[in-house]
Amino acid sequence: MSPKNHKVRVGISIGDFNGIGPEIIMKSLADKTITDFFTPVIFGSGKLFTYQKNIFKLNLNFNYINEASQAQAGKLNMVNLVKENSVVELGTPTEESTKMAIDSLEAATEALMKGEIDVLVTAPINKDEMVKMGFKHAGHTGYFEEKFNKKGLMFLVTEDLKVAVSTHHIPIAKVAESISKEKIKKQIRVLNQTLIEDFNISRPKIAVLGLNPHSGDGGVIGNEEIEIISPAIKELSDNGILAFGPFPADSFFQPGKYRSFDAVLAMYHDQGLAPFKTLAYEEGVNYTAGLPFIRTSPDHGTAYDIAGKNIADEQSFLEAIFTAIKIYKNRSEYNDLMSNRMQPRRMAMDNGVDEDLPEETEG
Repeated sequence: MSPKNHKVRVGISIGDFNGIGPEIIMKSLADKTITDFFTPVIFGSGKLFTYQKNIFKLNLNFNYINEASQAQAGKLNMVNLVKENSVVELGTPTEESTKMAIDSLEAATEALMKGEIDVLVTAPINKDEMVKMGFKHAGHTGYFEEKFNKKGLMFLVTEDLKVAVSTHHIPIAKVAESISKEKIKKQIRVLNQTLIEDFNISRPKIAVLGLNPHSGDGGVIGNEEIEIISPAIKELSDNGILAFGPFPADSFFQPGKYRSFDAVLAMYHDQGLAPFKTLAYEEGVNYTAGLPFIRTSPDHGTAYDIAGKNIADEQSFLEAIFTAIKIYKNRSEYNDLMSNRMQPRRMAMDNGVDEDLPEETEG
């Protein structure tokens, strides 16, 4: 089926149900026409969502199923992982809410890997509480890297601003020792390919930020720019990737500067996420780039302070859903295009022709 006609199956993990996860999920799906655009598949608990939809006075009807493969188009599908009542303590993480967050994430990831859903959108989790219960990762990115046995890249995106981070959930004291020329080169390549495949940008321009204040001031404030970052940029530039920098981070995020580039690679979490959230908080989406599967999430946390007050804004979650769908369709079309381009080469090789075919030219 053409990706243009395929109704994308969007898996949704519920996060910590004592935060705003269920509220923003249900508000995102409250429009009766929403299933015209995609097929939702929530991994959660029917009784839990019924309880919370009554709190928020939402009129939704769920199609309860045992596994994602049973999902039906045109319905709000709920993989009913827990059939018993749940004790809800809105605003406070509990062992029960943490365990369900882990179970929901694992079940959704399993369905994604089996092809029962096309993309995954994750509601906010409480990393600290999950680690206490044996979860081995300080966030979604590390979890997916282990599951898919491939390094991902934390990538925050809107239509106008896209920021990736070289290091994410590690202490500041470990940032400098965690960057290397080879690592930065790999990350820029991933970023470049992601912009081409997933965001339909044919010749991406990538800005790279320095690690130190003023990008090291020529070595006065640090040598990482001279010894690591600049050589990585130069090697990639010499090989056709449009990478530029390193730019001082304190002055980079001015509209006249960042809008000259398609994406930015920051060296550490707050260097990239602080300006991103300031400029694009309500519409920002967290996307894990470089993985074989598509996963997005809203650009905010569990927000226990407003849980249960019916004031959580679902806009970022909706953006996460539609960004995942857009990426899925872009990637599908890109793969189809590459497959079609390879057909003449395969036919030539099948006919015994062992030479490069002429490149296609735009006309």
